[in-house]
Amino acid sequence: MNMQPEGAVPGSASVATPVIIIDDDPKLCELIRDYLAPLGYDVASANTGPEGLEKVLNGNYRAVILDVMLPGMDGFEVLKAIRHESNVPVLMLTGRGDEADRVVGLEIGADDYLPKTFSTRELLARLRAVMRRSQSDDRAKDGSEIEADLTNGDLIISPGSRTAALGDDPLKLTSLEFDLLLSLMRARGRVRSREQILDDVAGRDYDVFDRSIDVHVSALRQKLGDDPKAPNFIQTVRSVGYMMIQQ
Repeated sequence: MNMQPEGAVPGSASVATPVIIIDDDPKLCELIRDYLAPLGYDVASANTGPEGLEKVLNGNYRAVILDVMLPGMDGFEVLKAIRHESNVPVLMLTGRGDEADRVVGLEIGADDYLPKTFSTRELLARLRAVMRRSQSDDRAKDGSEIEADLTNGDLIISPGSRTAALGDDPLKLTSLEFDLLLSLMRARGRVRSREQILDDVAGRDYDVFDRSIDVHVSALRQKLGDDPKAPNFIQTVRSVGYMMIQQ
């Protein structure tokens, strides 16, 4: 992992933004704290699952950076417990290369994931992105952003309340999954490239080889009960991206 600041611009906010990193490596926690502090973040840390969970539930953090491999409780257990009580944005770290682990985290309620080979620039970009999506959720809840419902067959999306349903069954989506679904619905019948989707859902530029959107689509398909080989909703357009099938 490259912990050198890669062109990041220090934040100018006068009040530091509280975030917490839960990782069993104190050195990593210290490095991340030292990197983020000059950029306007007040970074707390915890080195075990139970300690991290207690701090999250008793604190007022704007975001959580959560490792998968933790003593006491693993990151998935911590995430499940957090989601019972809070919608705080969670960025998961994983040292594993197994896509199944990433999908599990996204299905449980993680907002994004990052392999432990990350650079600080990518960490900062993704941290800012999950917090922006959380702010969008808050604005939607207070009624400041209203858009007409979108329908496609049995699928209904309500941008104003940031809710979605398949027939009579509400869909339990993360903020990123909702934005992903909304991006595809707004362009239904038209192909969206991965880069276009990433820009829609996160407002950030990714390396052209970044395939994280595929993991989010996989998690979203499972929640829609969509078979990628015979899709009713999300169709893969090989070497390009995805399309919401017009019904």
